Amino acid sequence: MHIFSVRTLTQAIKDVLEGEFPFVWVRGQVSNLSKPPSGHVYFSLKDEEATLNVVWFKGAQPKAGKDDGERVNPLTGEVESGAPLTLADGLEVLVAGRMNVYPPRGAYQLVAELVQGQCMGELAVAFEAMKAKLAAKGYFDPERKMTPPRNPRRVAVITAPQGAALQDFLRVAGDRGYGAVVRLYPSLVQGDSAPAQIAAALARADRDGWAEVVVLIRGGGSLEDLWAFNTEPVAEALFRCRLPVVCGVGHEVDTTIADLVADLRAATPSHAAQVLWAERAVLRQQADEIFLALARGMGRFLDEREGALNRLAQGLVWNSPARRIERGGFELERLADRLRQAALRMAGERREALSRLDERLRRAFGPARIMSLQSELDRTRSALAQSASALVGRRRDALRDLEGRLAALDPAAPLARGYALVRGRDGFVRSRLDVRPGDTIRVQVSDGEFGAEVLPEELS
Repeated sequence: MHIFSVRTLTQAIKDVLEGEFPFVWVRGQVSNLSKPPSGHVYFSLKDEEATLNVVWFKGAQPKAGKDDGERVNPLTGEVESGAPLTLADGLEVLVAGRMNVYPPRGAYQLVAELVQGQCMGELAVAFEAMKAKLAAKGYFDPERKMTPPRNPRRVAVITAPQGAALQDFLRVAGDRGYGAVVRLYPSLVQGDSAPAQIAAALARADRDGWAEVVVLIRGGGSLEDLWAFNTEPVAEALFRCRLPVVCGVGHEVDTTIADLVADLRAATPSHAAQVLWAERAVLRQQADEIFLALARGMGRFLDEREGALNRLAQGLVWNSPARRIERGGFELERLADRLRQAALRMAGERREALSRLDERLRRAFGPARIMSLQSELDRTRSALAQSASALVGRRRDALRDLEGRLAALDPAAPLARGYALVRGRDGFVRSRLDVRPGDTIRVQVSDGEFGAEVLPEELS
């Protein structure tokens, strides 16, 4: 029998609960609302049969914008207009967040990241329901998705003709690629009629078979504005399309059902043009590099062929049987003469070397020479000892100097005096302009480092 401690059992429950519910949406009625001076909000969500404790920390709550009636959405970072949600007991809300266990009380609670009124909450629930339905049908499977061609020449664009998204797309496309023909398939991109028109335009572009790739684009907007791209008819048309589809709807933070079904998602309409066509300057450079490589390769090929031809021609002249026998006789006679001369030279050289060695031995091992060498050895030993002592002293002084300079250049030394190193997304933060509200930064101090989030008031 295994006996748990309270802490161990509570931690095990915490791990299981938080692992199973990393992010959830919960609908319910607000009760027991409490707003202490800390700015955090505490309340309960309840329905007919159950109650769930909720904590909405101050940092997760929408921040006031520059103008009245504006606020910052903590999940997307976008500025939203309209009056902020005012919580009150009895209000029906939809809360998004993560489940959490608070060990001191042994209670579980929902840590809220977003609290919305029922109207907006229904759209979010509908989005998640549609996402789950289409995922089960395999609409998002990577295996079924096609790779759009690079630098296509024929592109079908589905969007509103007067929209800024089309102008952004054409402006970026005009400076990229080899040149392409863009055919517009006009469609509404917002409103009740938009889903049917978008689906019809996709079907028409697929049926025409003219384009190499289809581009579906629209500018940014609220969840309601983009809702046409979260509908089943549009998802069905994308799934059925036999041409590769690039979807660039909204801003970078916007993700629609169409983005998930399409073969490739672009962050914005401009980004859709960037992923299709390379910069024209890059293409020119690649063409120049290919031309130069081809010229160098042709030159090497011609040089190699010319050298091989010359070697073959010379071989035909030198490799006839008669010439080979004649050259062999001459070579044999030459080698015999060299062998005789080499033998005579070697004998004479050996005699001279032996005579020189005999003379050197007599000079090298005489009494005077030995005394001279002993005196020279004593002088060398004394000079070497003095030089070694001086060298060690200089090296010791240089080492002490380097140790002092190294200590002065230690990047961690200022940290002990209260300074800190701050790293953002793009490296060390040297100016307040290097970070934006909502960025996560890493702060290194003398005894370690920790993370932090940039708040707007800290940049004022």
